[in-house]
Amino acid sequence: MPSAALAKVTQRQARRSNVGLVLRTIYEHGPLSRADVARSTSLTRTTVSDLVEGLIRESLVVEAGTGPSTGGKAPILLRVPADARQLVGVDVDRDRLGGAVIDLNGEICARASRELHGRDGEAALHELESLVLALTDAADRPLVGVGIGTPGLIDQPAGRVRWAVGLAWHDIPVGERLAALTGLPTMVVNDSQASAMAEWAFGHHDISSAMVVVKVGIGIGAGIVIGGRVYAGDDSGAGEIGHTRVTDDGISCRCGGTGCLETVASLRAVLERATQLADGASGSLLDGAPVTPAALLAAFRAGDRLARQVVLEAAPPLGRVLAAMIGTLGARDVVLIGPMTEFGQPWLDAVRAEAQRSALPLLIERSHIHFGRTGDDAVTLGAAAMLMASELGLALAV
Repeated sequence: MPSAALAKVTQRQARRSNVGLVLRTIYEHGPLSRADVARSTSLTRTTVSDLVEGLIRESLVVEAGTGPSTGGKAPILLRVPADARQLVGVDVDRDRLGGAVIDLNGEICARASRELHGRDGEAALHELESLVLALTDAADRPLVGVGIGTPGLIDQPAGRVRWAVGLAWHDIPVGERLAALTGLPTMVVNDSQASAMAEWAFGHHDISSAMVVVKVGIGIGAGIVIGGRVYAGDDSGAGEIGHTRVTDDGISCRCGGTGCLETVASLRAVLERATQLADGASGSLLDGAPVTPAALLAAFRAGDRLARQVVLEAAPPLGRVLAAMIGTLGARDVVLIGPMTEFGQPWLDAVRAEAQRSALPLLIERSHIHFGRTGDDAVTLGAAAMLMASELGLALAV
């Protein structure tokens, strides 16, 4: 490349970097004056004023009154309005798709969902496309893009789902299809990794260098955050613990293996086991009725012996896998989220007890295994946060 052309490319890159720095500074610390921004970024006042004018034209920054005077003219303050842009975040689960339109402060502006009713493959993908179109139509501000959190092995740079066992997706260009459908930047991330980022950013946990977030629902997966960044691994498979073999004489798994963690510790496994045992179980609240998640939870809370047996027997395999993760990563913060957490303290105590029996005492004594704090919106917020960081360089604040 000729030197003049290279110089222009370098200048454009430097300007783009400076724009991001100014926007991030105002977003995280505003309202600020232009002089405040210049001091915080070490950019010249002339450069800051030029960049701010561009951001104002794009409606990403607004002037928000005046600050206190230090003897001269009162400075005009700048801020990033929450409604300057919106994002679409979607949580892809094995049986349900849920999504939201989110503003720059992490507030939910609109919601929509689709039930899959056992559909997978192309049928599930069509439902996802329908949901994303509904959400983009619901937005009333310019959209940054679409963030998708889905189970499975994800090629994040390509936006491709390499393998999602429960959805029967194999080498599907989800990001490319949604981008073509909406005309918007689209990021596809692993749902557990999105949950991990949400808990790290918004869960108000004690600061630690590493956090493991384990989502226990129809499937099981973990997200790992190290130093404030999601660790995806060399093949984007870090945290795929659901298909770790935990028993030699286990039942078949949808992945093609046997004895996987998901076959004994997931909500699906618990429901299937309860259904098997409930048939003819005289005296059990589960006898003679379909064993749904709600029915199992109600029976468990009522002290039903069968319900408690099935749920608590599912805890030790998970505890042993968590012990292995603690020993491998040295993580002190292990967060559990997902539908199985509805079984509350008894289930958590059983998971903790097995982890304590299975890990090096010094490591487990310093670890804290506990429930998450971001609730049902963890994947949605996490996917939106990762999209916002990628497209705007901002850390979503809620």
